[in-house]
Amino acid sequence: MQLNTIKPAEGSKKNRRRVARGVGSGLGKTAGRGHNGQKSRSGYAQKVGFEGGQMPLQRRLPKRGFTSLMRDFRAEITIGTLAKLGAADVDMLTLKTAKLIANDAKTVKIIAGGEIKKAVTLRGIAATANAKKAIEAAGGKFE
Repeated sequence: MQLNTIKPAEGSKKNRRRVARGVGSGLGKTAGRGHNGQKSRSGYAQKVGFEGGQMPLQRRLPKRGFTSLMRDFRAEITIGTLAKLGAADVDMLTLKTAKLIANDAKTVKIIAGGEIKKAVTLRGIAATANAKKAIEAAGGKFE
C-alpha cells in the first residue's frame, strides 16, 4: 500500500447535490422546489408544528398541570416502614439504598403510622412529635 493509492471506503463519500445547473442534472429550472408558492421562495422557514393554517395540535389540546418551581425535595416515611427496614442506624443514605425514598430527596421526615419495637438511631432525619415519642419509647434516639 502506498500513499498515492489510498482511497476512501466504498460508499463513504457521496457527491454533493448540485441544483439549478441545467436540465441534464435532473434538478435544473426550478431546482427541485416545484412551481411557485411559499416553499419555492428563498428564506422560507416553516414554524415547528405548523399544520397549513389548521389549528395546531399543541393549541387544540387543553393545558393541564404545571411543574412548581417551589417544589421541595422532602420525603416522608412512616414508623412502620422504618421498623420493616430493620437497621439499627438509619440515615439518608441507608433509606436511599433501600429505595424507601427518592434519590433526589434532600430531607426526610418520619411520620406516625405503624409501630416500632426495636431501638433505632436516626442521623440527620427529622420526625413529627408523635413519631418522636414512639421512637424514643422503643429506646431509639436522634442524632
